[in-house]
Amino acid sequence: MTSTDTPNGRQRGYGFLAPLIIFVAMAGLFAYALRAGDPSKLPSVFIGKPAPVFVFTPLEGQTGSRVNGFDQTALASGQVTVVNFWASWCTPCIEEHPLLVEIKKEPGVVLAGVNTKDEPVNAKRFLTRYGNPFDLLGQDLKGRGAIEWGVYGTPETFVVNGKGQIIYKHVGPISKADLDRKIRPAIAAARRG
Repeated sequence: MTSTDTPNGRQRGYGFLAPLIIFVAMAGLFAYALRAGDPSKLPSVFIGKPAPVFVFTPLEGQTGSRVNGFDQTALASGQVTVVNFWASWCTPCIEEHPLLVEIKKEPGVVLAGVNTKDEPVNAKRFLTRYGNPFDLLGQDLKGRGAIEWGVYGTPETFVVNGKGQIIYKHVGPISKADLDRKIRPAIAAARRG
């Protein structure tokens, strides 16, 4: 009897390798999908539709004129609004903050900030340290409003036209190139209606 013969006389094949080959192929596909996917290209189901019904309460402990909180009716005021979801614990939020200051300089644009899943004292410290560029400022302590808006994670930014319809969604931190190539053109499109 040879080494490939079994006691009943049949040859042993390589069938035991099939599960291993399948596993390696599946792992390779998953690895490729994770590297090839760009979350900033994920479409939003809200583009062209009214902003979701929500109420972002005022940021606890914040004082001054811009502590009012806001809801979807504030976004239908006739002006273009840029809504930014951020958090004090979010490092990319710190990186993009100077560009939010740039957006605030855009004539006729309202900048709305939503502090998401954050402690109010930490959010207040963040705004004291980096400045508060927001015309409207609200909090979303449990992240329910962010879920309603389809936010994947902070930071995310939406451009809303004067009718309260979402025109554009930006996933991740805004870079200078994003500001010039995506956000400003979206603001211009929102102005045109």
